[in-house]
Amino acid sequence: MQAISASLSSPSPVARFAISNPGDVHLPAPPRSFRFCGLRREAFVPKTSLDRSSLRSPQLNLHARRLNRGRVFAALKGDGTPSSGGFDYDLVIIGAGVGGHGAALHAVEKGLKTAIIEGDVIGGTCVNRGCVPSKALLAVSGRMRELQNEHHMKSFGLQVAAASYDRQGVADHANNLAAKIRSNLTNSMKALGVDILTGVGTILGPQKLKYGKGDSGDKTITAKDIIIATGSVPLVPKGIEVDGKTVITSDHALKLEFVPQWIAIVGSGYIGLEFSDVYTALGSEKASVSPSLMIMASQLLRVNLNYLKRNLRVTFIEALDQLMPGFDPEIGKLAQRLLINTRKIDSHTGVFASKITPAKDGKPVQIELIDAKTKEPKDSLEVDAALIATGRAPFTQGLGLENINVQTQRGFVPVDERMRVIDANGKLVPHLYCIGDANGKLMLAHAASAQGISVVEQVSGNDHVLNHLSIPAACFTHPEISMVGLTEPQARDKAQKEGFEVSIAKTSFKANTKALAENEGDGLAKVIHN
Repeated sequence: MQAISASLSSPSPVARFAISNPGDVHLPAPPRSFRFCGLRREAFVPKTSLDRSSLRSPQLNLHARRLNRGRVFAALKGDGTPSSGGFDYDLVIIGAGVGGHGAALHAVEKGLKTAIIEGDVIGGTCVNRGCVPSKALLAVSGRMRELQNEHHMKSFGLQVAAASYDRQGVADHANNLAAKIRSNLTNSMKALGVDILTGVGTILGPQKLKYGKGDSGDKTITAKDIIIATGSVPLVPKGIEVDGKTVITSDHALKLEFVPQWIAIVGSGYIGLEFSDVYTALGSEKASVSPSLMIMASQLLRVNLNYLKRNLRVTFIEALDQLMPGFDPEIGKLAQRLLINTRKIDSHTGVFASKITPAKDGKPVQIELIDAKTKEPKDSLEVDAALIATGRAPFTQGLGLENINVQTQRGFVPVDERMRVIDANGKLVPHLYCIGDANGKLMLAHAASAQGISVVEQVSGNDHVLNHLSIPAACFTHPEISMVGLTEPQARDKAQKEGFEVSIAKTSFKANTKALAENEGDGLAKVIHN
């Protein structure tokens, strides 16, 4: 059984490595294998920097020659002559998000003539409406939280005046970072010979598709292999009315058009947790009041409980009986103590938000809650804003899947363990693959990138099956949470079925000198193994 781990650490950017057997040491992979949030390294380095880097190091020079060799090969095949087998391209990818970008660059390295179709903007959700801008906001919230902690500052011998921020400046920081990464992604693909085709991609039949605006100007192309990498959009449950102003999704929240005094977050997964970190750090600081004291005060003073609750910055609404249901229970318990209990956050668990109405005519956002099991009315809330963080829905409409007899399952494109698309009769569709959020196997940027590379290996003649348990996940709160593999209950369930014992090794960050030097000793590292 593969060793797995989960940790909740200090905000310090520290790389951690574990070697289970001293003799089992592997040399680092070439630079092209590094991924940051699922993005290839080229996304973070301008084209000019890539060109100059070959002059500095023999190792980088060798790597550059390998990349250039693939680029020259692709260029030779891109002079207007058909690709191998009489196709326009060896590989066409629909969607230029993290998965599509990684697959395209890996395909060029393999010498494949490659094109990528994008109907919106290069970078997809991760770069434009997800990982990248959210990390920019979280970087600001982390610094604000530290500056606001007078006791923490004094422990370093530092004295800081009252911290403040410019909301538009923070929003601009997130937008500028997304624009920079988007530009770098575009330049990296152009520099390596990937054809970027603008428009909506639609499959017309086996190995045949069109792209364009959906009118008479659409162009038809052929490809030996096709990858669907169209990603996902925010999932909005029935009964919730999103106006983009007071009832918002993560797409709207990342623009940071305003910081609400009191916001309800529907869903306590990665998205909800990260935004709770941002809002509690950027919101006005008021004395927190425990829920029990608020109830007593409302009864004694005969005032509206909702009014008193405005001292609480964030209210979580979670359908399951506990917050952070997808986390390892021990990690989740520690995370709740550090990320929830110490902040202006309360929660309603075991309930659905059956109806949410945006603020209008001077009235606040109205939220109606029902019991998740009985569906009986449970409570109602009035808040300044509501963020819908209930997950993601696949974006697979308009792909032309009906032309190849493929039926989606709850919107997801059905695939096998090699990401090969399965038709309505249960048969594989030759030369058609689907990666990332659109197939629903694991809706993470890292998964999309890994799946894309796995598919390119297959179309290049190297059979490859991706182990999804090896794909990491992270929540960039303060402190951060990272994990890979099974949770402890999942591991114990697997052990019971397969007949092996589970062992657990843990260590506290109170034993980590770096963490103690930063007065950030809360946290643990946990390894679950057989």
